[in-house]
Amino acid sequence: MKKKLLALFLVAGASAFARTHFSVGFGVGPAYVPPPPAVAYVAPAPGPGYAWISGYYYPVGPRYVWRPGYWARPPYAHAVWVGPRFHGGRYFAGYWRR
Repeated sequence: MKKKLLALFLVAGASAFARTHFSVGFGVGPAYVPPPPAVAYVAPAPGPGYAWISGYYYPVGPRYVWRPGYWARPPYAHAVWVGPRFHGGRYFAGYWRR
């Protein structure tokens, strides 16, 4: 009985000194700002078998950097370039696909 009473006092005493903690969090920083419109142009092809990779903006820290368009040889037969894009506040890099 004494052990139960002692345990009850310890629990009650510990809760008497416990503090209630309440916190609120929020994010601080720049809101998502889409990149400026892309510059549209196409340079003459250097030869047969090349694919045009359109210019695009990509994020570097808090700003966007323009990567001019260029000609490239596809890495494998029938490869198609899927350009980079911004969707839902996120940047997705370009890639080659079949």
